[in-house]
Amino acid sequence: MDHQFVGITELTGVPRVAVVIDVMRAFTVAAWAFSRGVERIALASTESEALALKESHSGWLALKDGAPAAGFDAVNSPGLLRSRDFAGRTLVQKTTAGTVGALAVADAPLVLCASFVVAGPTARFLQAKDSGPVTFVVTGEGGQADEDLACAEYIGECLVGGDVDAAPYLHRARTSRAAADLAGGLRSGYHPDDVDLCLEIDRFPFAMVARKEESLTVLRPVAVPDAPSGLR
Repeated sequence: MDHQFVGITELTGVPRVAVVIDVMRAFTVAAWAFSRGVERIALASTESEALALKESHSGWLALKDGAPAAGFDAVNSPGLLRSRDFAGRTLVQKTTAGTVGALAVADAPLVLCASFVVAGPTARFLQAKDSGPVTFVVTGEGGQADEDLACAEYIGECLVGGDVDAAPYLHRARTSRAAADLAGGLRSGYHPDDVDLCLEIDRFPFAMVARKEESLTVLRPVAVPDAPSGLR
């Protein structure tokens, strides 16, 4: 398949199928949130919008990247999120890159958000849909983030079929600038396990599909059957 890999600012028109990649950390965090019981994630364009959505819906929670801040219930760290209980809750997420990328393609007929922890299920979901060429939105560093590009390329190779060795792609992500920044404590709202948690291939058995629900763009998990062979 002739896939396309673009940064957010390089998007032209509305893609038919978009996979938005943010490995470190938005869509690793989203997957962990679903694993901890979150029912849906509403994507916000600003921190003010995130807080307004939380305040106007009883029981909703809000998450942002960076340091903890008043009104927000969580930060964009899988290590800090993994022990939380969010059963049945709606989470509003606002991050610097991942949510921006997802909202930029929100009008596409099919939008998935992904990272390594859901890479295999994302590929299998797209195969089952026979979706054709995919526009991969590489959200970090203006489309140059190697951890995001490596994940996008890995999913693209999985779509071709057969067994794909994840190790070279994970190595690129582990040696990326984002990983170095996280490991060095240069990003706020950080847990020492964040890099490792972001590099767990296929940790979760679902893909994450973003759809318009009334006026919001909402992310939900979709269970994907395991592959009998390959695509793992």
